[in-house]
Amino acid sequence: MNEPEAGTVERWAWDFVFTTSLAEKLHPKAAPDRWETRSLSLPPRRLASPGRPPELRLRAKAPKTRGLQAAHGRARTLHTFLHHELQAAELMAWAILAFPDAPQEFRRGLLRIANDEVRHMKLYASEIARLGHEVGAFPVRDWFWERVPACPTPVSFVATLGLGLESANLEHAASFAERFRQAGDLDAARVQEIVARDEIEHARFGARWFVELAGPLDFAAWRNELPPPLSPMLMRGTPLQREARLRAGFPAAFLDELERWTPAAPGF
Repeated sequence: MNEPEAGTVERWAWDFVFTTSLAEKLHPKAAPDRWETRSLSLPPRRLASPGRPPELRLRAKAPKTRGLQAAHGRARTLHTFLHHELQAAELMAWAILAFPDAPQEFRRGLLRIANDEVRHMKLYASEIARLGHEVGAFPVRDWFWERVPACPTPVSFVATLGLGLESANLEHAASFAERFRQAGDLDAARVQEIVARDEIEHARFGARWFVELAGPLDFAAWRNELPPPLSPMLMRGTPLQREARLRAGFPAAFLDELERWTPAAPGF
């Protein structure tokens, strides 16, 4: 696979995905202004996996997000969320490289969201330190990387990440903000509220580009873009944050179907 030209956004994306430096993951250099020359011969670069700093210990099972009354449990949960943000930032960079023929405005949006995810990581890292731990104190799982690189097109990508996993975080962030508040940790709750606010913009980006590239955003069309074995079950929380999702561009009829959806029984 050809490496991108030095001094370009594509090279920045390549280096961010592949670096094994924790400092460079948490504090990447600013992306340059220059992009590679657009042409039909510009190759898709579909990176299979990211570089992982040795501090981040991978495991196959998702870390726990409970025991929030104790500082250790809150730090462990925030560490899981930090790793979600890291994967999201990396996968925005992945998409910049994977879809070179996508509209330039779309690719610029990917870069903007990647920077948002890095900012979220820094917020989480600060909270983890406040609770007496450091990044790398808990194991992580590269679950997003196990699924999202199967997306064959920009439409599938925004359906899966923007309208799927990031939109589900509208529910999860709101839920954990309340749980942190109940545990007496108002600082951790505030960070979750910041993330939930930003996720509205990220989901809106997904809704906009789904419509521009594929047509009306309806539930069946969205489901058809999810790479197997992903399903709507993983793309929502309870209760559904309907107001936030409406602000992000989800049609009301879509949300009705999302709330009602259940997996088909075996054999059907």
